[in-house]
Amino acid sequence: MTSKVKYLGSLRTESEHLQSGSKMITDAPVDNHGKGEAFSPTDTVANALATCMLTVMGIKAESLGLDMDGATAEVTKTMASDPRRISQIDVSISFPKTYDEKNTKILENTGKTCPVLQSLHPDIIKNISFQYS
Repeated sequence: MTSKVKYLGSLRTESEHLQSGSKMITDAPVDNHGKGEAFSPTDTVANALATCMLTVMGIKAESLGLDMDGATAEVTKTMASDPRRISQIDVSISFPKTYDEKNTKILENTGKTCPVLQSLHPDIIKNISFQYS
């Protein structure tokens, strides 16, 4: 088992990662009867895409002897209705430095093969961009 999730009431959940004991709260968003005081479940999906991309790129960067520390991602999630679902995720990854053309291509290709990206429904529009300082 990976995690346990408890419904706390008022459209809030608490998830516990069993291996580490770390916890995460989610709230329903304001536009869906919630308080919006924490990530919504769909926010966590969009955020998971960015964290997965940065993680696999970081693994590849380490194997190439590249420093990726300080890289950031900005995430925008767009919802659709009927049915209510994620329709688009935009991820803009920024690196604090530049890399040569070969390593840039390797890092970008690695990010685009992360397991979360490969798991998202094909109807979700995914706009991924990369910027280098």
